[in-house]
Amino acid sequence: MGVDAMEIIDRRSPYSFKIELTSSGMNFLSSRLSNVTRWLDDTEMRFWRAFLVSSHRVLDAVSADLRSESGLTMDDYEVLVHLSEAPDRAVRMSELSELVVQSRSRLTQRIDRLVERGWVCRAPCPDDRRGQFAVLTDEGFDALAAAAPGHVDSVRRHLIDRIDREHLEVAAEMFDELAD
Repeated sequence: MGVDAMEIIDRRSPYSFKIELTSSGMNFLSSRLSNVTRWLDDTEMRFWRAFLVSSHRVLDAVSADLRSESGLTMDDYEVLVHLSEAPDRAVRMSELSELVVQSRSRLTQRIDRLVERGWVCRAPCPDDRRGQFAVLTDEGFDALAAAAPGHVDSVRRHLIDRIDREHLEVAAEMFDELAD
C-alpha cells in the first residue's frame, strides 16, 4: 500500500501543511476538505487579519497606558468597573466570572490580588453558603475613579476618535451580535 502526499497551500499565507495518507484516505480527506471547509475569500481574510492586528494593537496600547498611569491591568479595571456598576457595588463571583469572560479559578486569583490591595472584599452569599460576592471597597472605588479619566482618554486616542461616527455605530452593532 503506497503513501501519497497532499499539500494545502494558500499563496497569500505563510502557513501551509502537507498530509501524507494512503490513497484511499487521501481521497476521503480531499473530498472532506472541499465539501466541508468554507475557506475565507479575499474580503473575509482581509477583515479577519485586520481585526486580529488592530485588536491586538489597540488593547496593547490601552493596556500599557492604563498600567503606566494607574498601575491597573485591564483585567483589574474591568472587574472594578463591573463592581462599581452593580447594586451595592457587589456581584456574585459566578456572575462576575461570566461578565469578565474568565474562568472561576482565574477570577478567584484576580480577586485575591484586588483583596490584597484593599480594593475588593469578599462577602458571603445569604442564599447559598457556598457562594460569595465580590464587593468593591471605597478604596477600590477611589482607585477606579482616579484611573477612569486617563483610561477613557486612551480608549478615545487609540480607538474611538480614529473611527467616524457611522462606522462606529455599525461596528457597535456588529460586536453586540458577536458578544451574544
